Amino acid sequence: MAMKKAKRMAAFSASVFAELAAYRKQRHHLHDEWIDLSVGSPDLPPAPFVREALARYAHEPNAYGYTLKGIREFHEAVAEYYRTSHDVTLDPETEVTYVIGSQDGLVHLPIVFADPGDVILLPDPGYPAYAAGVAMAEAEPYFLPLKEENGFLPDLGAIPEEIAKRAVIMFLNFPGNPVPAMATESFYREVVEFAKRYNVLVVSDFAYGELYYDGNKPVSFLSVPGAKDVGVEINSLSKSYHMAGCRVGYVCGNAEVIRAFAEFKSNLDYGIFWPIQKAAAEALRYGAPFCAQTRAIYQARRDALVSGLAEIGWHVDRPQAGMFVWAKIPDGFTSLSFTNELIDRAGVVVTPGHAFGPSGEGYVRIALVQPEEVLRRAVAKLSATGLFASSAARRR
Repeated sequence: MAMKKAKRMAAFSASVFAELAAYRKQRHHLHDEWIDLSVGSPDLPPAPFVREALARYAHEPNAYGYTLKGIREFHEAVAEYYRTSHDVTLDPETEVTYVIGSQDGLVHLPIVFADPGDVILLPDPGYPAYAAGVAMAEAEPYFLPLKEENGFLPDLGAIPEEIAKRAVIMFLNFPGNPVPAMATESFYREVVEFAKRYNVLVVSDFAYGELYYDGNKPVSFLSVPGAKDVGVEINSLSKSYHMAGCRVGYVCGNAEVIRAFAEFKSNLDYGIFWPIQKAAAEALRYGAPFCAQTRAIYQARRDALVSGLAEIGWHVDRPQAGMFVWAKIPDGFTSLSFTNELIDRAGVVVTPGHAFGPSGEGYVRIALVQPEEVLRRAVAKLSATGLFASSAARRR
């Protein structure tokens, strides 16, 4: 029997990570050691007290029922975290709701707030889940280029008037993935003004809000005056607390948005496993020292990789935050051909920039998801390719 596939599925294809895995499988015989720096999956475990909490609560005999709208303790922990970390006041009853990982919210919010043909503003390059949500809502994407000369911040003034009037949602992601740039308070004030002028819902993806370096703490969008009037912030405990497999996160901010999204969610799922929510609440309340330790680990990895690449002639920007390096590739390659070259010659896997949008061409994303010694071995393997030898020689 031939199965008819919905037309909307034309917008979905195999992920770049599946394609990289397939290409690597074809080349598996070329290298004894492979170093995968493509997928941004934390390689570190959650804090011991979080693991202990998960185990403890999982032994509770009443832990296995539906949690429906989420437990109050988790919502209160989110509100407490925002109050202590960002000086933002949230009502845990009306301005916080759960998501099964931030991707749940990023993909589903457009279904709630966009009709077919509406415009959704997306960062370019940007996390692929944004485009997936646009496709599911059958809306139209309009890409906001993140250019180096503009500090990788979108130029809101360059959005055509006719596009701004049709826009219903704007996605922002600072600190970003794949571009680990930081937003300024003045930029967010501009965003609030734009959103109010054109009646646009702002969705701030703050997944890397705790992964910052050199003491430069990121600005929460919700901390800017007027932000709660126009938008929400979405986060998960995947990156900062290493709870990626637990699939727990939250959306917070505008009460009207939270109410509509929670109503939609009530038709999709029956909540998150109670022990996970309890452990997540403890992570948010007591995890500040753990986050500081994580930042130190990632900063050391960043420094080892960026300094090592500079020594072999590949000069890349030192990220201010996040868990990625966004690196310009040498002349003569596309982002995909360069990625394949690194697989063939070095057995090092990175992600081609074009996978994140049109403006990603000419870059690759390198994830800091391996220990320092592995990153140094990756640099040595890259050096042996000879791809950067001329650049290194010119700089000596």
